[in-house]
Amino acid sequence: QVQLVESGGGLVHPGGSLRLSCAASGSIFGIISMGWYRQAPGKQRELVATIRRSDATNYADSVKGRFTISKDSANNTVYLQMSSLKPEDTAVYYCNAEQQLIHTRNYWGQGTQVTVSS
Repeated sequence: QVQLVESGGGLVHPGGSLRLSCAASGSIFGIISMGWYRQAPGKQRELVATIRRSDATNYADSVKGRFTISKDSANNTVYLQMSSLKPEDTAVYYCNAEQQLIHTRNYWGQGTQVTVSS
């Protein structure tokens, strides 16, 4: 099992910045990708950004140029630096880890609320 603990959410004004952190622990061997997803009220969960073990990154079009995903492999932590935040970025942000052993499994954090409002 992999445990994911997120931190860093909160309330920010439009145009502001926040950094989310996600620390992975437990049976982390075989994790090939980590990332962030978000879910706004009444909407489906959507991809925000992912980073693979190779350091390759992928971003949703809506956050390109504003959000940056990075990782600290030594500490099994992934970060999401969010800048130029907009009200439409308001959502619960979930950390994800994809583990590939015999089977592929996805793990999720508990979520952290990000609210962008004036």
